[in-house]
Amino acid sequence: MAAGASSRMKKTLDEVTLSSKVKEVASLEHKTLIPIDGKDKSLLFYLCSNAKKAGYEYIYILTSPENNAFHKWIDVNNSCTEIEGLEFILPIQYVPQGRVKPLGTADGIQQVLDQFPVLLNQRFTVCNADNLYSVNVLKTLLLHRSSPHSIIAYDRSYLKFPEERITKFALMKLDDQGFLNDIVEKPPIETHDSFRNLANQLLVSMNIFSFTGAEIYSYLNDCIINPVRDEKELPEAVRSLIKTEQKKVFAYIAKEHLKDLTSAHDINNF
Repeated sequence: MAAGASSRMKKTLDEVTLSSKVKEVASLEHKTLIPIDGKDKSLLFYLCSNAKKAGYEYIYILTSPENNAFHKWIDVNNSCTEIEGLEFILPIQYVPQGRVKPLGTADGIQQVLDQFPVLLNQRFTVCNADNLYSVNVLKTLLLHRSSPHSIIAYDRSYLKFPEERITKFALMKLDDQGFLNDIVEKPPIETHDSFRNLANQLLVSMNIFSFTGAEIYSYLNDCIINPVRDEKELPEAVRSLIKTEQKKVFAYIAKEHLKDLTSAHDINNF
């Protein structure tokens, strides 16, 4: 799970009516640790609970070096029945010398593999920590065996997001056998119709994949830096992979909504 930054969350806190406790956590900690249910349980808690129900045993939470809040969260919650038995590991994404911010999601996953090379010989799921992926979606990727990698393609018609938010995600094209044929991060809205398939579906990546470590590593390492966003983006690494090796990434189409915690406006939706 990639913890990522919370800049949009912090910038929008004054635009929403929230309890003082929720605002305090949201202003000081990562957004995945914000209480979302009135019982002090966070999105991260419910995501890990879903992962346990799906059959996962190990949870790697990619953080920055300043990750004391995550250590505290684990200490407080790991004996709760819903996530008891999960083993938590906290790899760190270090900022390269000469930069002021992390190098992006592809770099983050590469750093996890460098720090925990046992994953090079395993299949693992990668997802955002600020989306509440369903048990079904998580289990689907865990059980996938027919190709080295897989991805969930969300049918846009089931996602309850305004069109403007869809421009913040990657869009996909599949071949006639369900393998990923193209993926483009944040394409302009005027190009969206070109991504529709024969069934008129617009397929959206919500950043949940399964990878075989050794087979994705070189694409993470060689991923180009986006000239606009100045990051190595995971969809671009996957795009490079599928342009080099066909039928390596199978896509499962999900016809369900996915709750997303991007800004303070999203907190009350949980």
